[in-house]
Amino acid sequence: MARRPAGGGPRGGRVRPTPAVRRGRRPTPAAPELDAASPLRDAIRAFIDHLALNRNASEHTVRNYEADLVQFLYFLGASTATPRHALTPAHVSGDAIRGFLGELHARGNSRASAARRISTLRSFARYLRREGVRDDDPVALVGSPRREQRVPQVLTVDEVTALIETPDTGTPLGRRDRAILEVFYASGLRLSELVALDVDDVNLSTRMVRVMGKGRKERLVPCHQRAADAVLAWLKDRVSLVAAAQDGRGGPGGRRATRDDPLFVNYRGTRLTPRSVHRLVARYVSLCTTRFGISPHALRHSFATHLLERGADLRAIQELLGHVELTTTQRYTQVNVQHLLDVYRAAHPKARQS
Repeated sequence: MARRPAGGGPRGGRVRPTPAVRRGRRPTPAAPELDAASPLRDAIRAFIDHLALNRNASEHTVRNYEADLVQFLYFLGASTATPRHALTPAHVSGDAIRGFLGELHARGNSRASAARRISTLRSFARYLRREGVRDDDPVALVGSPRREQRVPQVLTVDEVTALIETPDTGTPLGRRDRAILEVFYASGLRLSELVALDVDDVNLSTRMVRVMGKGRKERLVPCHQRAADAVLAWLKDRVSLVAAAQDGRGGPGGRRATRDDPLFVNYRGTRLTPRSVHRLVARYVSLCTTRFGISPHALRHSFATHLLERGADLRAIQELLGHVELTTTQRYTQVNVQHLLDVYRAAHPKARQS
């Protein structure tokens, strides 16, 4: 039997879930706001507060969880013909969740997308049980879709070199783009991690980068001298660019670096967005190769794969990438067949003889 969560929902204000953008054949409609009070809505609000305040989840993670749960709530109301204000945690059942999976499949959502939503509902169900709202776990008998095992896009060393050398270093923004590509490949950062870098996150003397990864877990990763030199060249341009932008806005110029000083900024002196960096990488890829599907994440794949091919320990690569599970690192570091053949021929005694 369902009970209201102890302590009620979060303090004041309406929840404004961020719609999840789908790239399937039929995009999933954006989840509307929770416009009617209900016990289930209060439970969702309490869970979202728990993620943000107790589990220290990132803003991006909180938005995704909220959007997934709001989408499920609206599906649940429609599929059970129950007014949304009357929905309670008791309405969350295994059959309802399986129906939700079927709806996602009908809309053309990928298996990875469906698996993420099941993971969200699984976490929500565990929370309800831990708080005494439910006595059972309605998601326990619902299996997650098997994810497609895609071979990651990996650039060769020559392709990476050509990509990094593509920006015009005769202009300030060209030097910025060169620094972005160098840091991407030198340290194997995620796109979100790179755009979140602040000036004092990069120690040029020790060539170390402080990164805030998933789950707000901080790690230190090295970078090589070429990347440090590219960042140093960009920092000289950045000072004048930020000062000019602040003068134009009537703000103070030349202020000292703080934790709020983004390392990579646009011509307005504000932090680059992930979309902007994605676009600039795609532009440079189009100038130096005819390959399709090369994204900023391909540089991260290439970073890990090139280290593995040259004998780096898989555990060390896991730490550099900031992966919690070693299986994730193994999926990111697919070794090509030719490399396996070279290792086999060099290591097997009979192969050497022949």
